[in-house]
Amino acid sequence: LGKVSTLNLEQLGWNREFRLHFQPYAANGLIPSRVARQDRRGYLLYCLNDSLTASLPGRMRRQASGAEELPAVGDWVAVERERQSDEATIRAILPRRSCFVRQAAGAATAGQVIAANIDTVFLVSGLDGDHSPRRLERYLALAYESGANPVILLNKADICPNLGRALDEARDVALGAPVHPISATERQGVELVRQYVTAGQTAALLGSSGVGKSTLLNALLGEERQVVRAVREGDSKGRHTTTNRELFLLPDGGVIIDTPGMRELQLWSGEEALTKTFQEIDELADRCRFRDCGHESEPGCAVQAAIQRGELSQERWLGYGKLKRETERLTDRRAYQARREQQAKGYRDILKRAKRTG
Repeated sequence: LGKVSTLNLEQLGWNREFRLHFQPYAANGLIPSRVARQDRRGYLLYCLNDSLTASLPGRMRRQASGAEELPAVGDWVAVERERQSDEATIRAILPRRSCFVRQAAGAATAGQVIAANIDTVFLVSGLDGDHSPRRLERYLALAYESGANPVILLNKADICPNLGRALDEARDVALGAPVHPISATERQGVELVRQYVTAGQTAALLGSSGVGKSTLLNALLGEERQVVRAVREGDSKGRHTTTNRELFLLPDGGVIIDTPGMRELQLWSGEEALTKTFQEIDELADRCRFRDCGHESEPGCAVQAAIQRGELSQERWLGYGKLKRETERLTDRRAYQARREQQAKGYRDILKRAKRTG
């Protein structure tokens, strides 16, 4: 971004809510900035008419109970700027309006913030052979949990052999969320996408590698800012071209966050997100004869009756079951981890008391 004399905070998404949260920090001489990128070297921040490189004090890292409490792309932060310098130190994170979180890759039970303070999340799926309604269900669950409004973009519609069927499958999954066929390479539907990201609004692009997120971003920006690579011919899967989450300012206002394709997308959400994602199944379950119905072979099961009538697809039901079991396992793991952390804290407190009395 560099030094831009016309950039104001409102273009970056600053509003009355953030201004109120920032008042105590303003009294201490700190300035508001938005996290635009994070890498091993630190943070790139956008502030009034300028950009800064920032570091995070060790004290903030130590006090954070997990990575979720550290700054992420899209966060508004209070920073202390060094005099006559483009360097700063992050002193605090303002409360988030929304937050897209997934279970971090690997065995550890930990959340990873993908992006914060998002108004609209674009769930991008490619129609060139790697389209999956079940993957869309997973993204929708995370989107609903984030607090942002999901919009499904079916990219590469110009090369889809059966666009009507793909649209029907996506709409069955979306349950009212907007679904738009687009072609980023042909610039079809790009203006429609831009209407969701007006001045002061923030959107994020989420999807697997190779679905065309970077191509779409370049089309929205009106210039080639992100590197684009071809997908593999055998399975239409892409290689990671975007390696860091990054915030971009659109020419006519509005902010969009590009994210790397995620090979592993594990849930970090609870029952409420599943209820929104699978609303029709939740409504059917309320009509079962027995309140503790397992929806398998029980008499009077409204879910199984809907499947037999063709009103609910077997694939949709199996997708729901898979995500529900995953959510239950995650809930158990988080509860176990909380107990372990509480026990460890108890041991530390005992040692402290022993040292004071010894």
